[in-house]
Amino acid sequence: MSIQAVNVRNQFKGKVKEIIRGDVVSEIDVETPWGIVTSVITTRSVDSLALEIGSEVVALVKSTEVSLAKL
Repeated sequence: MSIQAVNVRNQFKGKVKEIIRGDVVSEIDVETPWGIVTSVITTRSVDSLALEIGSEVVALVKSTEVSLAKL
């Protein structure tokens, strides 16, 4: 199956830099040209996607809330 289109506008292509595996969920750091994007997904999904260091991925970011802090 290949994805023809997706309704998520915020897409960041990158490579997996680090995987911190847990029993149920894992933390995935993706290195993009704009910086590191971190995703927390199920460990089952990590295995299903066969993610490993260096895997090329697209981080899809969809949120109903964006918080800001003044510097």
